[in-house]
Amino acid sequence: MIGSKFLPAAAYALAALVSIPAAAQAPLKIGVINVGRLLENSPQAEAVTKKLSDEFAPRQRDIQAAQTRLQQQQERFQKDAPVMGEEERLNLERQIRDGQRDLQRTQNEYLEDLNARRNEEVGKLQRDVLLKVQDYARAQKYDLVLGDAIFVSTALDITDQVLAVLKGPGAPAAAPAPKNAPPAPKK
Repeated sequence: MIGSKFLPAAAYALAALVSIPAAAQAPLKIGVINVGRLLENSPQAEAVTKKLSDEFAPRQRDIQAAQTRLQQQQERFQKDAPVMGEEERLNLERQIRDGQRDLQRTQNEYLEDLNARRNEEVGKLQRDVLLKVQDYARAQKYDLVLGDAIFVSTALDITDQVLAVLKGPGAPAAAPAPKNAPPAPKK
């Protein structure tokens, strides 16, 4: 996940900032986001899901059609095997076996391709969301934004505000700051 790599460094930075004498330090504006929630609930994630679904739907339909054909062959074999000639029965068994092998290979290729494309699109989504979070943090003059903390007060949680920016069509990065947030430091 995006924030999990930087959480230890951010914790050290926060500890260093807290250790500075109170008189020498300006109030910090800190926000925390739930990265998983941003990635799941953003319209960009929905667009990625739809894009992948549309891209892989034809192959999924082909696999379902092959499964139906194979099932019909198996039903025919079970029904007609007692009255089939030896050669016809062996031929149908071979067709079913080859069909099962081809179907399994096709399904494996489909899943590999789908997973590769999903990973590619999720990587793009994570980068896009991270950039939007950074833009929002700069626009709102946050000193520190952390991702995926163990516990977060609602006063520090800015996930909903970032989601509003992600959902807004051309929404400005300067959406309202969360209620009860500490004031931005004066420069």
